[in-house]
Amino acid sequence: MEINDKSGYKRYLAKDGRYQQMKYRRCGRSGVQLPLLSLGLWHNFGHADDLLKGQQILRTAFDLGIIHFDLANNYGPPFGSAETNFGRLYKEDFSAHRDELFISSKAGYDMWPGPFGNFGSRKYLVNSLDQSLKRMNLDYVDLFYHHRPDPDTPLEETMGALDFIVRSGRALYVGISNYPDDQAKKAIAILKDLGTPCLIHQARYSMFDRWVEKRLMNTLDDNGVGCIAFSPLEQGMLTNKYIKGIPADSRAAKGMTYLQRETVEANLAKIKGLHAIAEARGQSLSDMAIAWLLKDERLTSVLVGVSSAEQLRSNVKALDHLGFEADELKKIEDILKS
Repeated sequence: MEINDKSGYKRYLAKDGRYQQMKYRRCGRSGVQLPLLSLGLWHNFGHADDLLKGQQILRTAFDLGIIHFDLANNYGPPFGSAETNFGRLYKEDFSAHRDELFISSKAGYDMWPGPFGNFGSRKYLVNSLDQSLKRMNLDYVDLFYHHRPDPDTPLEETMGALDFIVRSGRALYVGISNYPDDQAKKAIAILKDLGTPCLIHQARYSMFDRWVEKRLMNTLDDNGVGCIAFSPLEQGMLTNKYIKGIPADSRAAKGMTYLQRETVEANLAKIKGLHAIAEARGQSLSDMAIAWLLKDERLTSVLVGVSSAEQLRSNVKALDHLGFEADELKKIEDILKS
């Protein structure tokens, strides 16, 4: 909600009743509850993006009861700019609500030159988080992830760094991201022994990318660790965007790094088949794709990235229809396996 002050500036006042319209789910066996939809700032919050549009997205998210904002040190472009822009907007609109927010960041990918600007050394993780806190105008983050496994640094050093980060007050909780099942098991065990349990695993998961179902979800559930899905719409493939072909202004047409024209064309029959099921359910394809993930109650939350406040409101509609009939699930499986 916005009100005009004497200068004409539209000042933000959080909407009353925002917690009544969002559903929350407990994260593993912890005390943390996250909204079924969380907001990722991977795209659309860099220095090349419209900051006013980003502000509207964040304000809309909070008014909808979305209290989890997810960042990383190298989100942008350029690296660090998403955190810098978030820090400006946080200070302006959300600092009074710090205790209501659950803010996460990560480190593990390329960030600065030299041997200490990447992967999983203690030096990189601690220094990176210190930089992130300055950019975001925060004293601590609620959650800090190691963003990906490091093939060379001992896992004990990386997990030890996460333990130190919690004990030093830089983060309340820690998690891992992009870890395959075998490495996730080891990381969870090390953190448990250190006395700083792993809160959550952030994994790529969608109708088209189901690797977590093989073993990882059971591993996390057995250890009381939550799971949050990123890229739930497969970079836009699981939306209505490509039903009638590849639009000229789409990621696939532009040959973006994360989505190629050939990938869309190879999946077009599946996209159209899933779209038909979604229509019969009275949903958009994107809403159904989100609901399909959340049918598994072991999944704590789905992380969405949006380019507008309107798109975010549309995504939230998925929560109105989470249930699936047995025949719907069978039809979806038949399409996905075809």
